[in-house]
Amino acid sequence: MANYVEVADAIPMQGLRVVLTPMVPGPFSEAAKGILHVKKLKYVKARQDILGPNPDLLRWSGQTTAPVACWNDEPPRSTWLEQLYLFERLAPTPRLIPEDWDERVLMIGLANELCSENGFTWNRRHIMVRDFTRPEHPASTREVYERLGRKYWYSDEAGAAAPRRCAEILGRLHRQLEQQHARGSRFLIGKTLSALDIYWACVAAMLEPLPNDLCPMPDMFRDVYTNTDPVLKKATTPLLMQHRDFIYREFLELPVDL
Repeated sequence: MANYVEVADAIPMQGLRVVLTPMVPGPFSEAAKGILHVKKLKYVKARQDILGPNPDLLRWSGQTTAPVACWNDEPPRSTWLEQLYLFERLAPTPRLIPEDWDERVLMIGLANELCSENGFTWNRRHIMVRDFTRPEHPASTREVYERLGRKYWYSDEAGAAAPRRCAEILGRLHRQLEQQHARGSRFLIGKTLSALDIYWACVAAMLEPLPNDLCPMPDMFRDVYTNTDPVLKKATTPLLMQHRDFIYREFLELPVDL
């Protein structure tokens, strides 16, 4: 099991510190860890309390969500794109942002569809909120997901629209893989591993989590992450999940260390 320090202890440190959520395979935290693993960057893990007040993290970064990355005395970085550019600067090799202009623009654009506001992860959370605030669930469960819904501006309209938006993004990624395979590449962009491959591999946990021997997690989170929405199930193609497995098997750390 990973070793964590408290955020208050991480703040005055030098070097690279990354705030993560223990025992929860959150897609952004796992993607940050995956990039750091590929780049062989050493860092200190600091503990975030999921959906908690996290007062030290709030004071440090202006928000309470993980992951957050900080290098020396530079400002903390709390978005995936800021973190990606920081990690790329600290370890330029292997390069995970394509040098080619068109490939770079396409990679960042597709990663944005996965990771940013109104993207895949955002709308997948809307589906979670929709499903786990239903009356058949215990009041304690509903309260947790109502809080999550407030954080991501959930509404009934957003919940209804979310499956189609998620499926649209999965469809575009599927076509990208088909095109890449036709070119003789096993990667989403170009001919080598990029950050997009890692983002997809980690985001895919929100559809089909890795088996427990590869990614142990509390049953509660496995139940929440396992997709049951029929629109999403149809859009979750074998090609997409095979790519997730390929990236984990060849490039990322297994079993996942939460």
